[in-house]
Amino acid sequence: MVRKNILITGASSGLGYTMATLYAKQGRNLALCARRIERLETLKASLLAINPNIQVEIYSLDVNQHEDVFTVFKKAQHDFGQLDRIIVNAGMGKGASIGTGYFQANLQTAQTNFIAAIAQCEAAMEIFREQNAGHLVTISSISAVRGFRRALTVYAATKSGLSTLTEGIRIDVMNTPIKVSCIHPGFIKSEINEKVEKVPFMVDTETGCRAILGAIEKEKANAFVPSYPWAILHRVLRIAPDSWIRKMS
Repeated sequence: MVRKNILITGASSGLGYTMATLYAKQGRNLALCARRIERLETLKASLLAINPNIQVEIYSLDVNQHEDVFTVFKKAQHDFGQLDRIIVNAGMGKGASIGTGYFQANLQTAQTNFIAAIAQCEAAMEIFREQNAGHLVTISSISAVRGFRRALTVYAATKSGLSTLTEGIRIDVMNTPIKVSCIHPGFIKSEINEKVEKVPFMVDTETGCRAILGAIEKEKANAFVPSYPWAILHRVLRIAPDSWIRKMS
């Protein structure tokens, strides 16, 4: 089955931007959401230059404005007639070690990565239940499998919560036409981590997004990408000693 009409949040940069570009090359129609509408306008022009035969609609959306999430998703459904896949991708990586004076940054990450993700999943699943069809995709992280220190402490906690949330939604709609997938990217270079140095197994944005899209198309419950090394390494991370995890982060 080809999911033709795809909505992506957080599409103005990073993984969302590159996923949109790759989907345009595949001939998919795109509903693109982000706060920075001027970036979406530039992206739309680029996508239509790549493939003038696709439909591209852009929507200004701050996912922390929860009522707006429902309004925008329904507007996109109306504009396309049907939404076949919704990718919950919007997120951020602000933060620092707990107790070091950066509560507001940690709070902002928690609200954007988890609370706002609940709103996006709610809005998506309302549409899919109404259609009795669709594919919900959440973009989690390899960090969901363990607790990490420093800036990753809250980030990892939100991604763990997102993975568990996605699993619960998937179990809830088992044996229906609605599919639910959680993607756990490893270390992929993007705007969210552009200042991070010396990260093992880091890949460029396009390589990472090709792996993400490949996993999405399979519509499995969970995927760790790129498959090398993360399909194996995520199991190691779960049982690795805390001292080893400390050196990684």
